[in-house]
Amino acid sequence: MRIPRILRRFRGSAADLAADERGDVPGWVLITLMTAGLVVVIWALAGPALASLFEQAIERVSGF
Repeated sequence: MRIPRILRRFRGSAADLAADERGDVPGWVLITLMTAGLVVVIWALAGPALASLFEQAIERVSGF
């Protein structure tokens, strides 16, 4: 009769684990906002350079 005892122990451990997992919503929100901020800053700084690089590449390709 070892199997039912093991199953009861596993079921209790899983229930305890599920009850303890609340998540860290403020941390994830902060990470998401910081990532979005970094994307905006990088896009603002590198956007014009990337646009001119793209335009030069298109001009070279269309010049053939």
